[in-house]
Amino acid sequence: MPEVQVNGVRLYYESQGAGAPVVFVHEFAGAHESWVDQVRFFCRRYHVVTYNARGYPPSEVPPGPAQYSQDIAVDDLAGVIQGLDLAPAHVVGLSMGGYATLHLGLRYPALARSLVVAGCGYGSVPSQQERFRQEAQEAARRFEEDFAGFAATYTAGPTRLQLERKDPIAYDRFVENFRRHSPQGSANTMRGLQSRRPSVYALEEGLRKMEVPTLILTGDEDEPCLEPGLFLKRTLPRAALVTFPNAGHLINLEEPALFNRTVLDFITEVDAGRWPRRDPRTRTQAALFQDARAQDKKT
Repeated sequence: MPEVQVNGVRLYYESQGAGAPVVFVHEFAGAHESWVDQVRFFCRRYHVVTYNARGYPPSEVPPGPAQYSQDIAVDDLAGVIQGLDLAPAHVVGLSMGGYATLHLGLRYPALARSLVVAGCGYGSVPSQQERFRQEAQEAARRFEEDFAGFAATYTAGPTRLQLERKDPIAYDRFVENFRRHSPQGSANTMRGLQSRRPSVYALEEGLRKMEVPTLILTGDEDEPCLEPGLFLKRTLPRAALVTFPNAGHLINLEEPALFNRTVLDFITEVDAGRWPRRDPRTRTQAALFQDARAQDKKT
């Protein structure tokens, strides 16, 4: 079984294809198998790596929540890239994996050729933050109390039902895969990482300086991620935002063809050296034209 030793834990990974490296980082309710549609598509022309985060068997499950955090998650991702000699890699993350991907660009920019930050922002909006933290703590308790029973509730959340409507077979597979997760690993991840990670708004100073080409993806029915997605677009100097129509949180499973094509077009532009930095002249409150005379009066 392929494993890489990272920060004192063993992480399971899978590797397919050849070419420029693309690393996929899964969400809380997913694992390496969540990316099967992406692996099949991208391994035809890229070296594709997926891995299971700590707490997700067959990766190691550290026993306490103190061994899980946002900093640890990004260090693990960096360790996978370094341990498998993938740098600089295109990195694609969803939700929990999107947070790790974003933090990689802040802390380890030399390891990233580009970043795809999908479904990122849960718990970030200030008015929602405390409720999110409370829900995460409650979820951790219920994972320990009755994992099988609560799994049915968790996987039927309001931003996951879109997958059930569009593709019942893929949804059933998603639920079945989640039921195989470690109750202890899920609870510890909720307590140590999910409930304590910083809001994306708290990262503003660093984000304004981050130069790694970034693509932000979100479903238009993934309500907790819509405002944070706009914030990231407005803050990152080399970012674009794509919103998937009638889509929830699991956009790589809901719309695999659209997801794959959108990501492929992005990394193709990056590799061709054509991904732009935003023109500062476009950052204005003017709707129709910028009046140079008005600007002169302000200065």
